[in-house]
Amino acid sequence: MCYAMINGDFSPQFRATQIAGTRTIAIMKKISLMVCSLVFFCQPGNAATQQDHAALSAVVSNFVRQQTTALPGKVAFNVDEIDSRINLPSCNDIEAFLPGGSKLLGRVSIGVRCNEINGWRIFVPVQIKVSMALLSSARPLVLGQVIHAEDLARQTVETSQSGGLSDASRVIGQVMRYSVSAGIILQETMLRAPYSVKQGQPVQLLTQGSGFNISGSGVALNNAAQGESVPIRTASGRVISGIAGENGVVNLMP
Repeated sequence: MCYAMINGDFSPQFRATQIAGTRTIAIMKKISLMVCSLVFFCQPGNAATQQDHAALSAVVSNFVRQQTTALPGKVAFNVDEIDSRINLPSCNDIEAFLPGGSKLLGRVSIGVRCNEINGWRIFVPVQIKVSMALLSSARPLVLGQVIHAEDLARQTVETSQSGGLSDASRVIGQVMRYSVSAGIILQETMLRAPYSVKQGQPVQLLTQGSGFNISGSGVALNNAAQGESVPIRTASGRVISGIAGENGVVNLMP
């Protein structure tokens, strides 16, 4: 474009164009500053305002470690990595917790919350394994067999909610409810206490009160372990209920 000079100066048209250009440059500078500001504030994961994920994982690890200290056996756990897309405001008062109804075994979600004003809450998956030496059958065991020490072995296995038995004193002397093969982890549901009174057995009936004892005889109508209720037919043919004791004695309420 050509500009004409009049009396040593640019024409009015040029001056108008020059002023308009200056205003345009100023406006563009303001727009540039606004864009730069928006870019700065919209950057994800700003270190000054975002909560560090590693710190959250450490809180979860410490919580699980403390809560599982009293568990029997060897405890191992793995904390899942927190999704990198989760951006949380930085917090100085962070607390881990176990949601109601959850157990610290297997796959569980541990809660983490910020207790500050306008705080937040997330849940972090954790896999917890507990392994311990449990009692197992050293040989095949059959229905009705009384358990002795030589019938037992130990296996180190990962436990579950139902669990197994580790205390031999709770197993020795018990009776198998059904048959199992060798190498089976023993559980309480497999065992019962031995019968102290058996069906058809003559029993002694004993009633004790304050300053008196009354005895009689009868016949047990069912099997019963010590402390269990058992129906008895008396010599007169009456059926009563008592509590099985030791050595064929059935205790009656006075």
